Amino acid sequence: MHRSLPDRILPFMTLPLRPGIAGLGIIGQRVSAALRSRGLSPAVWNRSPLPDHPGWVHTPAALAHASDALQFFLTDGPALLSVLADMQPALGPGKIIVNSSTISLSDTTSAAKLVAETGAAFLDAPFTGSKNAAAAGQLTYYIGGDPDLLETVRPLLEASAKEILFTGPSGSATILKIATNMVSATVVGILSEAMGLVAAQGIPLSQFEAALARNAVASGLSAMKVPSMIAADFSPHFSLKNMLKDASFGLQLAHHSGLQLPILSTVAEGMAEMTANGRGNDDYSVMACNYLPSKA
Repeated sequence: MHRSLPDRILPFMTLPLRPGIAGLGIIGQRVSAALRSRGLSPAVWNRSPLPDHPGWVHTPAALAHASDALQFFLTDGPALLSVLADMQPALGPGKIIVNSSTISLSDTTSAAKLVAETGAAFLDAPFTGSKNAAAAGQLTYYIGGDPDLLETVRPLLEASAKEILFTGPSGSATILKIATNMVSATVVGILSEAMGLVAAQGIPLSQFEAALARNAVASGLSAMKVPSMIAADFSPHFSLKNMLKDASFGLQLAHHSGLQLPILSTVAEGMAEMTANGRGNDDYSVMACNYLPSKA
């Protein structure tokens, strides 16, 4: 049985939550649109001004004043902590921070502590899904924190979600998100190598795609990425630089746990080299270019 809701949450049991969105990148702008499609009117803010966007406010503090539940889609932990510091005077009891940015575990802990010091509540809420999933309201959220707090914000999350998975205490969702992205990075890395091997032997990549689809190793990820890799379409659904960032979080966690991750380390080295060579804003499937020179 869930424990009683904290006093700071009780007012929302009878009043509708006013949503806010911080960060209007690939995902944030689509979540904002999903909320509007449900008849909600989120206040929104972005570091690069977008004054024509519906619900635009000019500062993080204004966003906090205008919202009860603020969902964050920011690039990294330092960005999140900076924005939270800017809105700190406007936070307090009755405010809920829902962090859907993928950040390090240490930054998640720091953000939760900062929010708690204001009397507001914090939910660890990274997601899985591409820009197409966000546009279709088909994201999956991993949720760490107070389960009663999740129930309070569930109606807002459901606007952009096909599934909401409660994972345990705050921080657990961040760890699981990092771990699943490790799998995504390494799978696309080995797909790139396999395609390079097939192409070097003169076999059409369409045959590789057909063979893979009939193999037990086929997955939703391979079905999504292989066609675009063959077509050399690297428009970003999830950027290489962000996948490298998440791989770095995995390596950091492994270091603190005394683990060696040689597979992830090798893939991360390749992603770092490509990012340094100017491919960081491409989709992370651009790793195929290392093995298919004609696709560069």
